[in-house]
Amino acid sequence: MALKNEARGRNIRISFEFFPPKSEEMEGQLWHTVSQLQDWDADFVSVTYGAGGTTKAPTLSTVTRFLSQTPFATASHLTCVGATKEETHQVVDTFRKVGVTHFVALRGDAPGGAGAPYQPHPGGYANAAELVAGLREIGDFEISVSAYPEKHPESRDTAADIDMLKRKADNGANRALTQFFFDNDNFERYLERVRGAGISIPVVPGIMPIQNLTQLKRFAGACGTIIPAFLDERFAGFDDKPEERAKVAADVAAEQIEDLVRRGIHDFHLYTMNRAPLVSAVLDNLGLSRRETKSAGAAA
Repeated sequence: MALKNEARGRNIRISFEFFPPKSEEMEGQLWHTVSQLQDWDADFVSVTYGAGGTTKAPTLSTVTRFLSQTPFATASHLTCVGATKEETHQVVDTFRKVGVTHFVALRGDAPGGAGAPYQPHPGGYANAAELVAGLREIGDFEISVSAYPEKHPESRDTAADIDMLKRKADNGANRALTQFFFDNDNFERYLERVRGAGISIPVVPGIMPIQNLTQLKRFAGACGTIIPAFLDERFAGFDDKPEERAKVAADVAAEQIEDLVRRGIHDFHLYTMNRAPLVSAVLDNLGLSRRETKSAGAAA
């Protein structure tokens, strides 16, 4: 790939997203994945958190292990849906006590799931912008927020999304992590509008290496991401050829990052889906360097 020999001089920075395991088997898979990815020089990792605190306990357990047994700087997602301000503050305090200093502040989906009508909890934070302001009052946290180059499914339009992002930035957010996307031209237009609105915080592209295109299409439909026709063309004929399909997936993600680097972007947030091989293949394609040494006992 064109970037392979240039990557070390292009100052590419990466971060990873993981989700809490829901079973003993998934837990084993997560920590195997972490052991495979921990030698990449990621700026930080984030761990997701369910709507209404539905995964508070597994998120807390997972974040605690990341902080105590891996070299990763670790952020916890935090939602405010279905909770009073006091309950949200209690969650923040619990996570702060185990060493969390970085939150990914999100409103969260309605209890009925993505697409269900959203109603702010009485006495709670109405949205992520209010949550950011609340976090700023509680402590000196690093705060990341979400951004939607192709519009949040519930938003009236992109302008409304950008207005919300500005409110989050004005209230103290340090960076925005985007929903995954595949159209870099659309992202560039979105970023131009963001900067035109006076928003100066970094907007970090969310990159989704494609583990399974059919499943991704279902997920994308729920979160409003457009799946371009060229992806069907790239993956055509590889349904029963897992090795070739994985190579195409690694090429697609690396090419997307390569193109964004040419456009002046240097930070990327990779959605790992708790699997290492494809993510590592993408980073190998880009010629990125691994850590020369690993932390002893990390993720053991």
